[in-house]
Amino acid sequence: MKCLIQLKNAVLLRISGIGGILAPIFAFAFIFLAIAYYPQFSWTDNALSDLGVVPGVTSSLFNSGLIISGIWCLLFAIGLFIFLGESVLGQVGVFVFILACLALVAIGLFPESVEPAHYIVSVMFFVLLPISLLIITGAFWLMGKVRMAVFTLLVAVAAAAPWVLYFSIHYVSGVAVPEAVSAFAGSVWAVVLSGKMLRQASRSKTS
Repeated sequence: MKCLIQLKNAVLLRISGIGGILAPIFAFAFIFLAIAYYPQFSWTDNALSDLGVVPGVTSSLFNSGLIISGIWCLLFAIGLFIFLGESVLGQVGVFVFILACLALVAIGLFPESVEPAHYIVSVMFFVLLPISLLIITGAFWLMGKVRMAVFTLLVAVAAAAPWVLYFSIHYVSGVAVPEAVSAFAGSVWAVVLSGKMLRQASRSKTS
C-alpha cells in the first residue's frame, strides 16, 4: 500500500511539475502574441487586460492564454499539497493559491467588458498571489526549509512591490507593468518549485 501511495504521489508530482512549467510559458507566449497583433498597446498607458477586449485574434489569444495557464496552475497546485506534506499552514497557503489560480481563469472568462466581474477577479488574483506565497513562506520555515522560505518570501515581495509602488508614486499611468512584473515573479517561483517536484518524483520512482 505504501508503495502504491508513493507511486501515485510521484505521478501527481510529475504532472504538477509539468503544469507549473507550462503555465507561465502559455501565459506569456499568448500575451506577447496578443501584443504582436495589437501594436497600439502601450506598456506604460494600458492594462494587460485591455488586450482581452480588442476584437479578433488579439482578445482570443489573450483570454484563452489566461484560461489555459490558469488550468495548468491548478494542476501545479495539486503537487504543492504533496510537496508541502502534512503542514497545515502549507495547506492553507495552497488553498489561497488555488483561489488565485481560479481568479486567473476567471480573468480570461470575464474580460474588461464584463464588469464588475473582471475588476473583482483581477484584484483577487494580484492580491491572493502574494498572500499565498507569504503563507507558504511560513510553512517552509516551520518545516525547516529555510532556503525555500527565504526564496518564497523574496518572490512574495517581488509580486507585491510593483503594486505598492504603483499606488504610492504612480510611476506609470497604466497597470500593465505591475501586472507583468507581479505575474513574472510568481512564474519564477512556480518554475523553481516545479523543478523540485520533478526531482522528487524521479527519486520516488527509483526508490
